[in-house]
Amino acid sequence: MTTPEVQRAIEVVWRLESPRVIAGLTRMVRDLALAEDLAHDALVAALEQWPAEGLPRNPGAWLMAAARHRAIDQLRRRTRLVRKHEELARDLEAGRAPLAPEFDGAMDDDIGDDLLRLIFTACHPVLSTEARVALTLRLLGGLTTGEIARAFLVPEPTIAQRIVRAKKTLAKANVRFEVPRGVERQERLASVLDVIYLVFNEGYSATAGEDWVRPSLCEEGLRLGRALAELAAGEPEVHGLVGLMELQSSRLRARLGPHGEPVRLLDQNRARWDRLLIGRGLTALRRADRLTREPGSYHLQAAIAACHARATVAEETDWTRIADLYVTLIAATGSPIVRLNHAVAVGMADGPAAGLALVDALLAEGSMDDYHYAPSVRGDLLEKLGRHAEAHAEFERAAALTKNARERELLRARAQACVPSPR
Repeated sequence: MTTPEVQRAIEVVWRLESPRVIAGLTRMVRDLALAEDLAHDALVAALEQWPAEGLPRNPGAWLMAAARHRAIDQLRRRTRLVRKHEELARDLEAGRAPLAPEFDGAMDDDIGDDLLRLIFTACHPVLSTEARVALTLRLLGGLTTGEIARAFLVPEPTIAQRIVRAKKTLAKANVRFEVPRGVERQERLASVLDVIYLVFNEGYSATAGEDWVRPSLCEEGLRLGRALAELAAGEPEVHGLVGLMELQSSRLRARLGPHGEPVRLLDQNRARWDRLLIGRGLTALRRADRLTREPGSYHLQAAIAACHARATVAEETDWTRIADLYVTLIAATGSPIVRLNHAVAVGMADGPAAGLALVDALLAEGSMDDYHYAPSVRGDLLEKLGRHAEAHAEFERAAALTKNARERELLRARAQACVPSPR
């Protein structure tokens, strides 16, 4: 019987090794859904054998070998398929011919290329953003459907359907298991980075639910980013994203008060910031700087985060530098959210009136009517200008728009603070 200790050990091994196993199998059998099924068959075999036999010296190789044997068995059973499949299965067992040109020596190959292919496949633009996230966490994070559902506060059947549909969509579109080249590689890389940061950011600032942060999602996003940085070491934007996530992760302990309540950036105890993560983030940023003179959006965001990280107290923050970086980021993205963040930086560098003018111009365009952070920023600037009644109304509106319970409490507390005390 599987003891709790062995069960936990197998879970850890699976979380670490399953992406490599699935990636290797996908290259061999050219079918993502089949590769995952074979990997899970191998996991079942491990659950049956390892408690009695002990963990093998190389668990990943054991899982791959078990899955490969099951692939051979499946091909043999598919008698309705063309005769060539039967020949391939016999040759494979005899060690004479591969299922794919690269099959020989698959157990000894550098698995990095396979993982990179799997990342680009799971994050293919043919899939919806939600499907990319679910499939990435399932295949590359080793998370169960239930774990993904709980992380994003979505019913488990919904996540299961997304994953099934994603695999079918990839198969129907005949998406090749490869790392694209040239312009397509850059386009696909942007999708990969967006998915990884979406996972991280949902943990860093949860959009809904009772928790302000979900560290496990931050850890998963950061782990995926670090892995990608090793596999695509020549891509500056990858290092930019890793730098951004490292620097933001450094603040996680300081972002929560003793009862789980949110603590704003300027109010955080910076002694609680993780200096190791800050060092790692600055190192990643320097790598990105060395690789390009034209930083991308994540590279620029990492540079902004670095300005905060270098300030040992809030008063030392170089807000002028941050505002200038946001100007460059606006030119690169045109994002209204970036423009709103720029207004915050201008408000800190040049005074709240200057920031408010930018916010009002942005809100007049009507693109942020349902974005709770916009009235929150406006309320903050109004409060600094002493316009407390208007600030109260903005904080209340922001509280009504947010879906995160902790953030709602913070915004309502800020609204209440704008109400004069009775004499």
